[in-house]
Amino acid sequence: MWRIHMLRLAYLLMAGVMGFFVWQQVLFETGPWPAPRVVAKSMLAALALLSLLGLRYPLQMLPLMLLEVLWKSIAILLIILPAWLTHRMTPDLHVLFTECIGIVVVFLIMPWRHVWARYFRHPAEAWHKARPAGGVPPEAAP
Repeated sequence: MWRIHMLRLAYLLMAGVMGFFVWQQVLFETGPWPAPRVVAKSMLAALALLSLLGLRYPLQMLPLMLLEVLWKSIAILLIILPAWLTHRMTPDLHVLFTECIGIVVVFLIMPWRHVWARYFRHPAEAWHKARPAGGVPPEAAP
């Protein structure tokens, strides 16, 4: 049960901290924004809003937390770490690293057994409606 409460805290931090900074930029910054920044800030603003649902439904909103874990892990492992190892760190990458490194805590509180059971072991949902035992589609039945 403690993991559920910790997940709620993580959702609260995502909604509160990230939401505060991102929504402040979205609502109050003026001037032309480059398209990649518009996409990034819009996605982060939506992520912060959806995090509020995680307070009520922490397990149902796990895909949102997985998205957060994955994009930050990819940024750290595939972009920031190689730049650091080759002495090509820029101030922007350093800022990104400080924003992403907190994801380590989420790794520790993530209910990985539930993730494995629900998203990998659990039978997938059907791609189409199952036909009744008689073989007649429901639309054709009298």
